[in-house]
Amino acid sequence: MPIIPEHVSLFKRDASDDVVHHLTPTKDEKITLIIIGVYIFLILILWKMPVLQHILYPFKLLTVSFHEFSHAAAGCCTGAKIQGIEVDPDEGGVTRMIGGIQCCTLPAGYLGSSMIGALLIFCGFQVNASKYASIVLGLMLLIVLYWAKNWLPRILTVLFVGIIVGLWFLKGGAGLKYFVLFIGVMSCLYSVWDILEDLVFKKVNESDASKFAKLTGCCPAQFWGVIWFFISFIFLLAGVFFGLLAFHNENESTHSIVIFNIYN
Repeated sequence: MPIIPEHVSLFKRDASDDVVHHLTPTKDEKITLIIIGVYIFLILILWKMPVLQHILYPFKLLTVSFHEFSHAAAGCCTGAKIQGIEVDPDEGGVTRMIGGIQCCTLPAGYLGSSMIGALLIFCGFQVNASKYASIVLGLMLLIVLYWAKNWLPRILTVLFVGIIVGLWFLKGGAGLKYFVLFIGVMSCLYSVWDILEDLVFKKVNESDASKFAKLTGCCPAQFWGVIWFFISFIFLLAGVFFGLLAFHNENESTHSIVIFNIYN
């Protein structure tokens, strides 16, 4: 039986302890996790609630814009010419393009919007990261404005860019963290729910998954919908996981500074 050197076993133990340490939430991170949980609860409660569901309406339309933006971005990456993006008041949308690779552009709507949501959740664990995320979010909305072919995405862009600018100058941009977190959670949940509506509840006759199934010709739309559903859900969990992992030391040191100031 081979003898494992003591320093090797210590290294393995230290590495595993370090991972556990990074994934153990600080006080600030626990608050962030609670906020994410509250957001998920409120969004699910308000989603179909009479009258109150209108509170989520502009945010739903924003996530539709993310969906269409992701189609267009994938189109640009595969050589397509983008003719325009349209967002409908009934929470539908369409991206018109010429060319591109369909096996990339079709799944990009669901997966791209959920990836955007996951990145926003990741950045929402830290105030400065939220500020950078809000800048990228604003630029992305301006690109949507450039591609927009009807009035709704234009109004949405002006509205949400205005909110971002307002929050930036309010209390040093501290509110951006909660705004970015909410948009991230909303985008991930909307992507997951949209897949369920399209394939399980069959709210639409033809979805991205059904088009993709026709394109590939090997599996039904439900198969691709399930695959995209789990990928979208994994993105959401990954946003939380890497948010805890990336900003743990900084959040921990910030909390220590606050405690030090209190006792001095």
